[in-house]
Amino acid sequence: MLNPECTSLHHVIKVTLDGVDEVEDFVAEEVPVALIFNGISHVVMMATPLNLEDFALGFSLTEGILNSVQDLYSVDIISQENGIELQCEISAECFAKLKDKRRNLVGRTGCGICGSESLVQAMRSPLRNITQKLRLSSLAITRSLRDIVQYQQLQALTGATHASAWVNANGEVLIVREDVGRHNALDKLIGVLVKTEQDLSQGYVLTTSRGSYEMVQKLASIGIGMLVAISAPTALAIKIAKQCNISLVGFARDEQFVIYNGTEYILKN
Repeated sequence: MLNPECTSLHHVIKVTLDGVDEVEDFVAEEVPVALIFNGISHVVMMATPLNLEDFALGFSLTEGILNSVQDLYSVDIISQENGIELQCEISAECFAKLKDKRRNLVGRTGCGICGSESLVQAMRSPLRNITQKLRLSSLAITRSLRDIVQYQQLQALTGATHASAWVNANGEVLIVREDVGRHNALDKLIGVLVKTEQDLSQGYVLTTSRGSYEMVQKLASIGIGMLVAISAPTALAIKIAKQCNISLVGFARDEQFVIYNGTEYILKN
């Protein structure tokens, strides 16, 4: 069941070759979400107000604010007139580290480095090389592409959101998170994966967007070894995937896909 705060109903004019009709249309909500750590505002992201605790945890881990899930003590979701505050209580060690490298940015949908203070911050090195790798058949990828549609409730209603899914070696879609921003959807997914203690070596991430460098970097930061994207990756995403030994698949649609890295881990049918 979707949170009713995720959509709003609008009267619109629909124009087709058959004529003009006035209809009601569900539209996805996009609101400012402020992440506040130990009382200090860190960043504002434009996001869908859904699964925000997962978002807070996933974002904090992939941004290097937290060392582990145990460093996040609590998340209070506070609705304000102009948006939502995620008031996160984190360990003293992580908060001290955050204060040393704080950046003042306003996030935008699809923009991962807006406001970074330096090139080093924007292009930080991935944290690990992936050694435990999943092996799967091409049929598994085809199956997950077919099945993910039924889990995209918000997309089905509004046509405006991306999804990130956790998929096992058989191509079964196990967990899905949606958001107007593709990076937000991935952070939400990562948050729930870590919170529920999933074995990150036994699955892969399927995204309904392009494969950006930041998505690959987020996977590298927590140890997921494969990204399958419905659209193309960027050259930088491929470069980082090769550096981190992450399997990268793009243009995954219509029962076909392109392997950009990790061919040896994707077995023939």
